[in-house]
Amino acid sequence: MKSTKTTDQFMGTTRGRILQLLRGTGRTVNELMAELELTDNAGRAHLAALEKDGLVKQAGIQPGVRKPHFTYRLTARGEELFPKAYDLLLNQLVQVLKQRLAPNELEAILETVGNSLAGEEAATSKGEQAITKTRSLQSRVKRAVAALGALGGAATIEKESGTLTIRGKACPLAATVVEHPETCQLARALVAQIVGAPVIERCNREGTPSCAFEIKE
Repeated sequence: MKSTKTTDQFMGTTRGRILQLLRGTGRTVNELMAELELTDNAGRAHLAALEKDGLVKQAGIQPGVRKPHFTYRLTARGEELFPKAYDLLLNQLVQVLKQRLAPNELEAILETVGNSLAGEEAATSKGEQAITKTRSLQSRVKRAVAALGALGGAATIEKESGTLTIRGKACPLAATVVEHPETCQLARALVAQIVGAPVIERCNREGTPSCAFEIKE
């Protein structure tokens, strides 16, 4: 995992997906296996390998019906595998743009960057044939979550009253949005381009920033 390409390939494997699920939260073996649809033995084998490589660790115990369950979390080494935004550079860039451009011009540029970052994911999502419109939308939302993860974020999908919400646990642009809230439009545009539907940004910028994007079904 010395190059970005190699890291991207690893993140596409089952062990890479386990690391992504552990970002920002601890999970038990049962929770991970349910999410990945793996057998208990297969899941434990993957976790053992990741633990041996120093990428995950046991970080607590949750009570269970029959026996307690170990909780796993990422180690610092595991966290380092995820790409980090160039916070200082982006902060300075947005600051300069804000001084030279009108608010609507800055927003247009950020949306263009977000659309560009969506890249092939957007084209693949829009060309996808689904059995139903709902399943097609959910599939595209999952792709958007994966794209945010590739930038260094961590998010889950919530569904309530006909609205799908991408809820972030780790904002890939956290160090920038505190000073420049406009930067959230970059991530919103990325999500909208992949999802192919209107997206409402409801990010939380208090304390530790976290993403929140609503998509109506």
